[in-house]
Amino acid sequence: MIGVFDSGIGGLSLLRAIKDRLPKEDYIYYADVKHVPYSYRSSEEIRDLVENACLFLREKGCDVIVLACNTATNVAVEYLREKYDFPIVAIQPAVKIAADLGDNKDRILTCATPVTLSSDRYNKLVKSLNISERLDNLPLPKLVEFAEKGIFEGVEVEAYLKKEIGALNTPEHHFIVLGCTHFTFYEDLIERLFPNLVAIDGNEGTAKRVEFVMAENGLLNSNGTSAITFYESGERVVDDTKYFDLLS
Repeated sequence: MIGVFDSGIGGLSLLRAIKDRLPKEDYIYYADVKHVPYSYRSSEEIRDLVENACLFLREKGCDVIVLACNTATNVAVEYLREKYDFPIVAIQPAVKIAADLGDNKDRILTCATPVTLSSDRYNKLVKSLNISERLDNLPLPKLVEFAEKGIFEGVEVEAYLKKEIGALNTPEHHFIVLGCTHFTFYEDLIERLFPNLVAIDGNEGTAKRVEFVMAENGLLNSNGTSAITFYESGERVVDDTKYFDLLS
């Protein structure tokens, strides 16, 4: 069984990508709705919340844990991997994909939470790719709040995106990295508002990694029911209609 963790609904887009690759697995999705958004919390608090969620998923029988929250990855994944021996797959901003797709003249805009953009892990990744001079970072914490409220379109969202992205966007920008899984709900809207930008996320690459880790550890399931159980901050969700609607 695969456990997928996110601070809220954002990780559902990654769950969908994983499920498309591994349709016979069973899943638990853990949304930490009591503490979302993580954007305004300290690294120590985020680490503790993520650790507790991972241990909860292990207790429920999950063989592999997927951190579907970029903020959680950048704050907690190295700590968790050093402390525990169970497999952990973690999403991260897909800046490498953007760098590989473009040429040295294409500028890249990375949108994420403030915690992700200021983290050592993210900045080490950018430095290793040698793309600092053509990359711009843009925190969009309010977009997480819109998503959690179920606001995926409308005047307020468009005004926010036009103001924030429009302030940095130039004709030289060709790619926008969606460095928060909540942002994938706005991919089509962003590309419509900014036709020069191609939106890129890390969902497909992370799903491939989950499949590889499952196979490498002999955990692939050929007899699963493809069931998904949802938990919100440790409490089982009784009416999961909202989650299945967002998955579809």
